[in-house]
Amino acid sequence: MNTQRPESWHEALHRLQRDGLPHALATVVTSAGSTPREPGARMVITADAVHDTLGGGTFEFQVIDAARERLASAETGMSLEAFSLGGRSGQCCGGFVNVLLEVFPGSAATLALFGAGHVGTELVRLAAPLPWQVLWHDSRDAVFPAWAEAQPRLTCHQATDLRAAVAALPANSHALVLTHDHAEDRELVDALLLRDDIASIGLIGSHSKWASFRSRLTDAGHDEVALTRVRCPIGMASGGTGGDKTPYAIALAALAELLPLMGAHERADQRGLAPGELRALIDQHTS
Repeated sequence: MNTQRPESWHEALHRLQRDGLPHALATVVTSAGSTPREPGARMVITADAVHDTLGGGTFEFQVIDAARERLASAETGMSLEAFSLGGRSGQCCGGFVNVLLEVFPGSAATLALFGAGHVGTELVRLAAPLPWQVLWHDSRDAVFPAWAEAQPRLTCHQATDLRAAVAALPANSHALVLTHDHAEDRELVDALLLRDDIASIGLIGSHSKWASFRSRLTDAGHDEVALTRVRCPIGMASGGTGGDKTPYAIALAALAELLPLMGAHERADQRGLAPGELRALIDQHTS
């Protein structure tokens, strides 16, 4: 017998936003006549779950359907949905409800990190507060720190098959290659270059390491245009003459290089509800 208490809307909202997962928040903002719930009632909706309730019935199913349609089409932001319970929803109470739908897309980007050494560990720590999904890979057994299990938006993978790990990355991932082994680094860069939907590729190392890699990757069939996709060395802000080359400094500089790449998502100029929708809502609420 399952006696676990269901999540409330605010508990689910906190968890989903912490973990960077797509979800919608539905809020009753105005109501008139007989309605299932009062203004301020909220419900959180995902592609496969619902947390809390706006009162049930056809009206609630219509809210869920509207939210999931927007989640499926990645249509984020706010919209105002109007429900005439006796008309659109066919419920006997016959009231009128306005529901504000706020759709959150989840994490803005994915960072695929190959290597659980000193720099990789510092990168994962530094990325923790950022709204990214982090996929942390290493071919070795039992190398991930115990604290990684509790870090939100972080998934650890023992990648014994490096090419399969690269093939499984989501499209538009940003990859950083910094394993313990140059042969693994080279195999990973080769596999990443074979995909044309990887947003960026960074490789730890020196200019001489990259010169050697360039020669071998050219022999493997990668042309000059493809090779320009690789940034090496990463963390150049810390790697110059006399620069700080500690793992933390390299990780900090590498993350600073990534920030403008990871945040290069276009946003619409308009924020929030359209002025006409907002005016209609205010007029109805005060009439």
